[in-house]
Amino acid sequence: MGWNALFQWGMPSIRVRSFKLDPSLSSVYKFRPARSTSVTWQTKHTKIMTRKIQSLGIALLAVLTIPSCASTGKGKAEAKEAGTRVPIKSVQHGEASWYSIKTNGGTHTASGRRLCNQAPTAAHKTLPMGTKVRVINQINGKSEIVTITDRGPYTRGRIIDLTIGSAERLGFAKRGIAPVKVEVLGHIKAEG
Repeated sequence: MGWNALFQWGMPSIRVRSFKLDPSLSSVYKFRPARSTSVTWQTKHTKIMTRKIQSLGIALLAVLTIPSCASTGKGKAEAKEAGTRVPIKSVQHGEASWYSIKTNGGTHTASGRRLCNQAPTAAHKTLPMGTKVRVINQINGKSEIVTITDRGPYTRGRIIDLTIGSAERLGFAKRGIAPVKVEVLGHIKAEG
């Protein structure tokens, strides 16, 4: 049979038996049919097959690219093997509570960063913005490292306000408050 032109969405496919180069076009070469041509509209079956091939190509692309974004989990192990340690500058004991976009009245924080409910961030009255602290729930022993991005809490007896996502990970979101130990972390130093 003859040559088939490529399928285009919503356009008819042109079946051409032979091609001839059109010399009248200077820098762009286009093919024009030389002999008999027949124009046929794409059938429903052809469109479905084309969509299936495109879906397969997209799925294959996703399978090949998504694993490259994944972590191998060796980062923590390599850090421990290298003998890194984080010095603790100071320790505070007290109660922690949580806050969210809704209870904060919006996404603005004192540091200028936007508040995200799931981010590992916290509010503290006196620690400098950007300070990393490890918050340890004294009831269940769970801990998380958070960054100070806001000021507060303004309730007597509380030393830190965590985002609701951090409170959920530490296991006190339903209760609302929990006794915690706050360790102010310094810069990571390698032993050696």
